[in-house]
Amino acid sequence: MVQIQPFEVELWLDKYEYTPGVLNISETCSAPITLDELQGLSSSATPSPLLDTTLPLSYGAVRGSEQLRDLINRLHVGEGHDPENVIITQGAIAANFLVFYTLVGKGDHVICAYPTFQQLYSVPESLGAEVTLWKLKPENGFIPDVSELAQLVKSNTKMIVINNPNNPSGAAIPTQTLKEIIDFGKERDIVVLSDEVYRPLFHGLGVDGADIPPPATALGYQKTIVTGSMSKAYALPGIRIGWVATNDESIAQALREARSYTTISVSQIDDQIAQYALSPEVYTNLIARNSGLARQNLELLEAFVKRYPTVCSWVKPNSSSTAFIQFRKNKPVPAPVDDVAFCLDVLEKTKVMLVPGSKCFGEGKDFEGYVRIGYACSSEVLIEALQKLGEYVEQHLL
Repeated sequence: MVQIQPFEVELWLDKYEYTPGVLNISETCSAPITLDELQGLSSSATPSPLLDTTLPLSYGAVRGSEQLRDLINRLHVGEGHDPENVIITQGAIAANFLVFYTLVGKGDHVICAYPTFQQLYSVPESLGAEVTLWKLKPENGFIPDVSELAQLVKSNTKMIVINNPNNPSGAAIPTQTLKEIIDFGKERDIVVLSDEVYRPLFHGLGVDGADIPPPATALGYQKTIVTGSMSKAYALPGIRIGWVATNDESIAQALREARSYTTISVSQIDDQIAQYALSPEVYTNLIARNSGLARQNLELLEAFVKRYPTVCSWVKPNSSSTAFIQFRKNKPVPAPVDDVAFCLDVLEKTKVMLVPGSKCFGEGKDFEGYVRIGYACSSEVLIEALQKLGEYVEQHLL
């Protein structure tokens, strides 16, 4: 029997997000969009239909429609990439699982940036691989220190796993650092997996795009894999569309073969909606909507952090929709809060839902006092939640 650790963040969300009257600032998707709103974002004077209602609802294209794979290839992977090596999955969570299930096993060693989405280190560990956590430090802005890889790598290292932008910190890996990670893997024939589920929410990196890191697959190394989805940056978590893309045909073929055991195809309806969202007529306006919301709401969150400087500390996110904030209590002596107890007490007293960092993103006392906040929800929810959270801070932590 496979031994797998409890998936703490998903268990936490499932247990508490349906609390009556909850003010949920724990979810990390951009505020979900309706189909009517999505159609309203088209720049075309005569928008095409969202769905082809004459299409027979068969299994459809097994790998995902050619149109959708081509859009993902052009928009998210990089020039010169073969769309045949884009594989559509049921969300990025299925994409990541497929990569590990196909490529990693007993006797392999995996290096994984940390903190990150627990799936990225717990799944390879459950498959028998040894996992070394590549610890990101707040004093370094949660940016990976590539010089540490030489001490972490082993003769049997099969894969380096990164998350760009990072969940939970919201930090983007700069282009030069990303190139150094790719070069390190290339020199040693190590697969590099980049979970890019929050791409392209780089809302804090300048309007000209000069500081925005490219997709990992655009940096010239064949054995690079990216995963992504329509959930976070595209505000469409309900259609359950994700993808795997790679420049390596042998890896792509292995993924296609392994996928047959778990997925025949994704929903044709979901595929069509994703095509519409990623079409040139809609894509720019959709990303502008979600980036603008994230930028606006991050200002609200930054004002909250600045209001309570003795209680809150963070590395201000420059990307994604997540922030990782450490809360401290000033009485009886200054110390990080017990983040699990803190989140539960805040939920009980205010209905504000947060995610505890040490439980859902750490091991032992790592990230003690940290909570993750998803700030790309509706502004109305965030404003009310921060007001109630501020009242709690003033009463219990100052």
